[in-house]
Amino acid sequence: MTMPKHEELERYADIIVRVGANVQPGQPVTVTAPIDTAPFVRIMVERLYAAGAGIVRLRWNDQLCGRMTFEKASEAELGRVPKWEVARQLEEIENNAILIYVDAEDPDLLKGVDEGRIALAHKARGQAFKAADDRIMADEVTWVVCASPSAAWARKMFPEIEDEDAAVEALWQTLLRVMRTHGDDAVAVWKEHFDDLERRADYLNNHHFRRLHYRAPGTDLHIELPPLHLWSAARARNARGDGFAANLPTEEVYTLPSRGGAEGTVRATMPLVYHGVVIEGIELKFQGGRVVDFRSSTAYETLKQLVETDEGSHYLGEVALVPVTSPIAQEGRLFYSTLFDENASCHLAIGHAYPTCLVGGRDMSEAELAEAGLNDSITHVDFMIGSSEMDIDGETDQGETVPVMRQGLWAF
Repeated sequence: MTMPKHEELERYADIIVRVGANVQPGQPVTVTAPIDTAPFVRIMVERLYAAGAGIVRLRWNDQLCGRMTFEKASEAELGRVPKWEVARQLEEIENNAILIYVDAEDPDLLKGVDEGRIALAHKARGQAFKAADDRIMADEVTWVVCASPSAAWARKMFPEIEDEDAAVEALWQTLLRVMRTHGDDAVAVWKEHFDDLERRADYLNNHHFRRLHYRAPGTDLHIELPPLHLWSAARARNARGDGFAANLPTEEVYTLPSRGGAEGTVRATMPLVYHGVVIEGIELKFQGGRVVDFRSSTAYETLKQLVETDEGSHYLGEVALVPVTSPIAQEGRLFYSTLFDENASCHLAIGHAYPTCLVGGRDMSEAELAEAGLNDSITHVDFMIGSSEMDIDGETDQGETVPVMRQGLWAF
């Protein structure tokens, strides 16, 4: 596989290690990654140790073997998760390990695989890992999602490039651009970017909107926000107070909706890649916060399984704002990766909400979180709704209407 120069990859790795993970002296790290990404992961591991990591453990996976499992394993085994896998994750959380997930998309990986078998396996894992996932989503530990190219992803993104190595190189250069690696001090550039996102979050928190109104072709949606909601941006803090950034890249300012507070219709503006299946033309209708009707132009059964994962997957768990001027949007391409596509567009998420988006939410019980308006689910899936045709207004408790976005751009 064609790779950029070593120093370029080191700059990329340093953004993940120093900006995303913010490794503390002696801290353990677990890296979960596809085997295709090994050349880059080795560079990242070297930078992790250079930053003071105590030990870096690798958890490799192979996407093609994963497909074979969905196709050939017995349904009994697809629906079973070994207890030791869950225990390992919980032990990592107890030990304050940094959890780094390296994504290398293959958007068509599961094309043609029985959608019911895929849903069975993912629901089993979601149920088994719920306690651990809840602690991660509450930012109890540092977690980072990042990416490295794969040949399959490069071919999907650049179908006009016939040579596979050239397509991979094109994808690498795209990632390096949107990850702001160019320049003498990329880490400082990211810190300045984080400052800007947090200024946006501060503005929204100061207005403390009770409701947002989205308008665009196919979209007319009101979303109520809980009284204790908080807008957040790139910087998070784990239970020990160490800062980190969970997603790299990140261009969003986000909060949670009230569980029962969505009314109206919304149309997705990008396809959604969900567990290796591409869903296009998503439209949802909400009443009392709940999805009461849904449709798509492709992979309807996959969308149906997503919405019907559990009761909480019928409700929204995240509201995120992203301007159409984000570097990812400016690339003018679909990335076929939620990590990137969600940072090109305003988006919503079906499923579990982040308790860190509530004042005091990290310390609340499940009952208290529910009372405060947080939605609970074993899933959390972002879908993109933003465009240059979208307007968003915020409505205050005093009845004032304040422009938040106009034609996909910040209005403040």
